[in-house]
Amino acid sequence: MAKLRVPVTADDHSEGPLEAVLTLVEYGDYECPHCGRAFPIVKQLQKTFTGRLRFIFRNFPISQVHPHAVHAAIAAEAAARQGKFWPMHDRIFMHQQHLDDASLRKYAADLDLDLDQFDRDVRDPTLADRVRTDFDGGIRSGVNGTPTFYINGVRIDVGYEYEDLLEAINAASDG
Repeated sequence: MAKLRVPVTADDHSEGPLEAVLTLVEYGDYECPHCGRAFPIVKQLQKTFTGRLRFIFRNFPISQVHPHAVHAAIAAEAAARQGKFWPMHDRIFMHQQHLDDASLRKYAADLDLDLDQFDRDVRDPTLADRVRTDFDGGIRSGVNGTPTFYINGVRIDVGYEYEDLLEAINAASDG
């Protein structure tokens, strides 16, 4: 049973209550079609477990297969600096087929980000370092594809369909 090797911290991108009894961590790739299919399923799970589930997203761009994944992750991190990680995260997944730099900048404009700041931030090497740190933590935790989910620190190896994740989360909440 694979375990999450990098504990959840305040530096993680998180939705849901900090004191939630259930923590779902996803290692994801913004250009991965499987992650794109999992995106609305995670949203549905968040609604199902409102108040009881904390969701964490960590970057795991597989750049050998998805050439825009790293830039998309950096764009989300740049948006985070302006308090808009989750709106950018959602926008990127909703427009997965358009992740070139011009499209990412348009999403930033649509979210009313300061574009000069956004442009500076996407070039800031510390954001690329953050993406790489997430990726390295995923490798240490046994991630070898996306999406990979952990519930309360234990990898879920049942797939990412709603029923599969629901059953795994329910089992974790019972145990």
